[in-house]
Amino acid sequence: MSAEVSPTGTAPTGTTSSGAAGTRPTPHPAARPLAGELALLLLLATLWGASYSFIKIGVDTIPPVTFIAARTLIAGSVLLAVLRIRGIPLPRDPALWRGFLVQACLNSALPFTLIAWAETHIEAGLAAILNSMTPIFAFLLTALLVRHEAVSARKLFGVASGLVGVCLIVGVGALHGLGDALLPQLAVLAATLCYAGAAIFGARFKGLDPMLPAAGSLICGAALLVPASLVVDRPWTLTPSAASLAALLALSLFSTALALVLFFRLMQTLGSVGATAQAYLRVPIGVAIGMVFLGESLAPTAWLGLAGVLAGVVAMTLPSRR
Repeated sequence: MSAEVSPTGTAPTGTTSSGAAGTRPTPHPAARPLAGELALLLLLATLWGASYSFIKIGVDTIPPVTFIAARTLIAGSVLLAVLRIRGIPLPRDPALWRGFLVQACLNSALPFTLIAWAETHIEAGLAAILNSMTPIFAFLLTALLVRHEAVSARKLFGVASGLVGVCLIVGVGALHGLGDALLPQLAVLAATLCYAGAAIFGARFKGLDPMLPAAGSLICGAALLVPASLVVDRPWTLTPSAASLAALLALSLFSTALALVLFFRLMQTLGSVGATAQAYLRVPIGVAIGMVFLGESLAPTAWLGLAGVLAGVVAMTLPSRR
C-alpha cells in the first residue's frame, strides 16, 4: 500500500500504490539531526497537550459529536487548501483511501469523539494522564500481534508500571466498579487504544508527503462525523459561546491540522514507538495547562499514578543500548 524505504532512506520510484505526487524519498532517521527531531516531538506534545483544555472549553456549549465533526472538517479543509497551494494532488488509488478511512477511525473520528464526550464528565488533566498510555498500548499490540520487537525486561517493567499508574489514577472506587466517572475514564482509555493502533497502522504511509495521510484521514473522518452531527445534534439550533468557538478554531488549526502533519512526519523518522513517545511529554503539559487556565486539581493518588505512568512510558521508549 505504501512505499518501502530502503536502508539508505530512499523510497524506490514507483513502489507506492498511490501513483501520485506526494510520494517522495524519506530521509533515514540518522540523516536528520536528533535535536531537530526532539524539538518537533516537544512541539507535537505541546500541541496535543493543549488539546485537552481546548476540548474542555469547546464542549461546554457545543455537543461532542458536532464539536469533533467541525474539528475534522476545518482541519481537513485547511490541509486540502495547503496541498492545493503546494501543487500536490490527492491520490486516486482506492486502496490508499481505504487506508485513510481506517486511519481516520483509529486516529480521529472515534478517539476524538470519545475524549470529547469524556471531558464533559472529567477534567482535562485527568484525560491527558489517561491518554498517556498510548506508547504502552502500542508496545502491547506490537508484541502480541505484529511481533517485530523483542520483549525485554525493561519494557515489561514499563508495561507493569504504566498499568499500575492507570489504576492509581482511576482510583480505588473505580476499581470496584463504583463512581460516576468510571465510564468516561474507560472512554479515554479506549481512545488511547485507538491511538496506539493508529501509530502501528500509520506506518504503512511511509514515503508519502506527511500532509497527505493527515489530510486524507481528516477528510474521511469528517465524512463519517458530519452526517452524524446533523442527525444527532441539529447544529443549526445550537448557540455556542465565543470561548467555545475560539477553542474549536485553535484545536482545529494547531492541535489537529498542524499536529497530524508533525505526527506523520515523525512516524517517518522516529518510527511508531518513537512518535508516540510524545505521550509522556504531553502529560505534564496537559496537566499544567488544565491547572493554570481551568483551575483544575488532582487527587494525591492521581499524582502517584502519573509518576507510575511516566516511569513506564520512559522505560519503554528509551533506546536500547548496543
